[in-house]
Amino acid sequence: MAELVRTDDGIDLVLRRTFATTPEDVWADVTQPHRTALWFGPWEGEGAPGKTVRVQLVFEEGKPWIAMRVDACEAPRRLAVLGMADAGGWPMDLLVSEVEDGTELRLVHHLTSTDGIGEIGPGWEYYLDLLVAARDDTARPSFDDYYPALKESFEALRA
Repeated sequence: MAELVRTDDGIDLVLRRTFATTPEDVWADVTQPHRTALWFGPWEGEGAPGKTVRVQLVFEEGKPWIAMRVDACEAPRRLAVLGMADAGGWPMDLLVSEVEDGTELRLVHHLTSTDGIGEIGPGWEYYLDLLVAARDDTARPSFDDYYPALKESFEALRA
C-alpha cells in the first residue's frame, strides 16, 4: 500500500515490499548492476556518494539512459539518489530494513507537490512489482495493468 507523508520539505511518496530474505540480499537488488538490470535497468559508472552513474531504463519506451547522482550509500540500509531528468531531479531513498517476515524495501520518492502523482505512483508500483517478479522468477507484469488503472487511487491519496 502506498502512502503520502507530509514532511518539512514537501511530501514523500512511500511504497513498500517485503521479501523473505536478508537485508544484504535486497541491498544487492538495488545496488548491483546485474541485479538492477532485472527490474529497473543496468547502470555504469562509479556508484559512490557524490558520484554520478548512468542508468538505462530498459522497461521504458526507447530504453533511454539517465544520469543518477548517488547522494548516500550506507550498505546495507540506505541508498539515496537523485535521478536527473530534463524536467528536474527526482530525489529518492531506497531503505532496507529487517522485519519480522524478512526484509522490507521502502522506496521513498521525495516530492515538492502531488502534481503528477497519478502517473508517478503507478510507475513505482510497476517497477517494484518487476523486482518481485525478478526475485520470484515469475512473468513480468505489464505496465498496462498499472496505468491508467491505478491513477485514481494514487490521486485519492491527496485527500
